[in-house]
Amino acid sequence: MFLETAGIHIGGIFIHFYGLILVSGAFVGAWLTAREAARNGHNPEPIWDALLWALFGGIVGARLWHILTPPPSMGVDAGYYFDLTNTLPVFQWGTFVVRLPAALAINNGGLGIPGGVIGGALAVWVFCRRRNLPFARVVDWAAPGLALGQFIARWGNLVNQELYGAPTTLPWGLDIDAAHRILGFTDPALRFHPLFLYESLGSGLICLGLLYIARRHVARLRDGDLFVIYLIAYPTLRFFLDFLRLDNNQTLGINTNQSIMLVVAVAAGLYLAYRHRHRRQHPT
Repeated sequence: MFLETAGIHIGGIFIHFYGLILVSGAFVGAWLTAREAARNGHNPEPIWDALLWALFGGIVGARLWHILTPPPSMGVDAGYYFDLTNTLPVFQWGTFVVRLPAALAINNGGLGIPGGVIGGALAVWVFCRRRNLPFARVVDWAAPGLALGQFIARWGNLVNQELYGAPTTLPWGLDIDAAHRILGFTDPALRFHPLFLYESLGSGLICLGLLYIARRHVARLRDGDLFVIYLIAYPTLRFFLDFLRLDNNQTLGINTNQSIMLVVAVAAGLYLAYRHRHRRQHPT
């Protein structure tokens, strides 16, 4: 596919559309977060400061998630990344090449959204502590923006020809170049489920749902509820989409990511129910 090598040349530097799409998703998500903060009567300016913290924590968390749960098609395990003698090129200008340990070479291997959410949330928590901001409210404002950012960022997978699912005969099946096909699916006639598209559309619906809840059920919401609802909705989406995914990390024969997503969704659901439990009133 021509998109794989598409990008912008600036001097001797080539900027991939994949990176531009990810950054666009982050900024659009922050814009929506700032609007939600302003709608709730708060100064939106700190949101843009928090974005840098969230990006740093998100990238670190997303890379760690990938390192700990690498897909089988890569032919490596977590030990490969922890061996600092394994290096990969991360930048080249003519004959000048910069190489870093494989764990730090985020342009090789990938990032995991679940780890990005965890790392970003932790970074925002630190930021809120330093700025004396209400963390639960901030992540509530951020929840729709986070889903919107994922809606945009997932299109970067189209550029990289990744995050596709099982073969399909549906008219919207993807053609995948031979170099990006998983072993065992080399038949050039095969077309695959566009999992990135399914997850993108699902994230868009989650964003709309959170915005609806924030406006129509504001009297019933407690601080932090919207983020907890996100932690129910997105893991549930990922859990069901992983039934179509071909390249899953396995631990003891169990789909690692799918199992973690199930645990997170159930735990978040129970926590939300616990927060809104109705206590019986006993006469004295």
